[in-house]
Amino acid sequence: MSARDGTQAVAAAADAFDRSRVRFDGLVGLLAGGEAGGLAHFDLEARLESEGRELLRQLFQDHLDLRAGRERAGVSVLGADGAERRRVEAGRQRGLASVFGELSVTRLAYRERGAGDLHPADGLLNLPVERHSHGLRRLAALEASRGSFEDAVAAIERATGQRLGKRQTEDLAARAAGDFEAFYAQRTPSAASDGDVLVISCDGKGVVMRHDALRAQTAKAAAAGHTKLAARLSKGEKRNRKRLAEVGAVYDAAPVRRTPADVMPGTETERESALAGPVAKGKWLAASILEDAAEVAAAVFEEAERRDNENARPWVALVDGNNHQISRIQAEARARGTPVTIVCDFVHVLEYLWKAAWSFHAEGDPAAETWVRRHATAILQGRATRVAGNVRRQATNAGLGPTERAGADAAAKYLTNKAPYLDYPTALDNGWPIATGVIEGACRHLVKDRMDLTGARWGLTGAEAILKLRAIRSNGDFDDYWAFHLAQEHQRVHKSRYAHGQIPDAA
Repeated sequence: MSARDGTQAVAAAADAFDRSRVRFDGLVGLLAGGEAGGLAHFDLEARLESEGRELLRQLFQDHLDLRAGRERAGVSVLGADGAERRRVEAGRQRGLASVFGELSVTRLAYRERGAGDLHPADGLLNLPVERHSHGLRRLAALEASRGSFEDAVAAIERATGQRLGKRQTEDLAARAAGDFEAFYAQRTPSAASDGDVLVISCDGKGVVMRHDALRAQTAKAAAAGHTKLAARLSKGEKRNRKRLAEVGAVYDAAPVRRTPADVMPGTETERESALAGPVAKGKWLAASILEDAAEVAAAVFEEAERRDNENARPWVALVDGNNHQISRIQAEARARGTPVTIVCDFVHVLEYLWKAAWSFHAEGDPAAETWVRRHATAILQGRATRVAGNVRRQATNAGLGPTERAGADAAAKYLTNKAPYLDYPTALDNGWPIATGVIEGACRHLVKDRMDLTGARWGLTGAEAILKLRAIRSNGDFDDYWAFHLAQEHQRVHKSRYAHGQIPDAA
């Protein structure tokens, strides 16, 4: 390009923004005029927000028009389908709803009979399939994962002035969540110390679903609708309206070697010197309403292997005692040849002991606390089955009836059945955690806090998207995920349509 041509190009580019300059000068004139001098700062803020957004929209539109004017037709464009597009049609337009307002994108279309049109300029702009911009999609993902879809619609309008429908917002959030698995498959977790224990955990939380989104067995039970009373449920009856969201967690923890007295201090001196348990770091969460427990367990193991693919560190699985969870973890460990130590949550053990205590003590009796601490300490020392036997004998010796001893029998049964997973002496000596607070907190944060809103009835697509987006945000990965998502969109929507994935330069 000659110096003269370069000068003309710069002048043309400057002229392309004449409409933006007119708007800017008008805004400056407004602020410099007498009318603005009488406005309170809130009124000035509101006026600048509205006028400033329109100025940004005009700048965006002028830039798009400038790019359209610079686009020059090539000889042909070769698609991934092998068809060469030789015919070029100018002036093709499409709409784009942006965070600043409505825009129009004009570009060349490369055509050939029997083949889909190609628009290289769309690829260079990485335009979405739908009319809503990636900026609006990002806002929908953030706001819909934070609160209800109605609140998300209102938040987007406050931030951008753009009014989206509830269904549009839900669809944009669903598209935003589509690369969850691919992102974590390629992501390198933060490095852990060699001595850190690797902890995995799984659990589930029910979500109220629309009837067509229930699992087959639950939908069948709901359709049967057999209840004793018409107006309310009787004891033990369920509404059959929930589907289980499976939640998984993986984290690292520096071991903290402890004793039973650290966990269940009995004196003031023991309480003052008690050591806190290991602290979770590098926490990774995942949740799904579509996948079952086995699939989520597999995802958990995949994340664990990314952190320790040579099994150089101890792996501990913390569970609440659910047999299905235990069997899925064991099956996954066997399939991968990975040694995993399963430990039952000690808090669940305490809950069973307290239920047993009320078989022997009046409600609020201080002696119950002493009873629980004594048996809990024995369990921490590795005597779970002995405690189970003692509890049963105490109930028998006290002559308790079936109802009175129900709590004691339940505790004894739990301790007996879960004895293989109650090896607390080994766990404490190795400095491992013995409580499932991380996964329980994840169930509450990822699922209950967002999905359990009053009156909410979820479909599969919307629920799955929100769970994934909340997990990404909870993991602190949203910005990295978004960059990955845009790159994946570029590949899916644009590069995949061209031969060798090469989009021709539209300039």
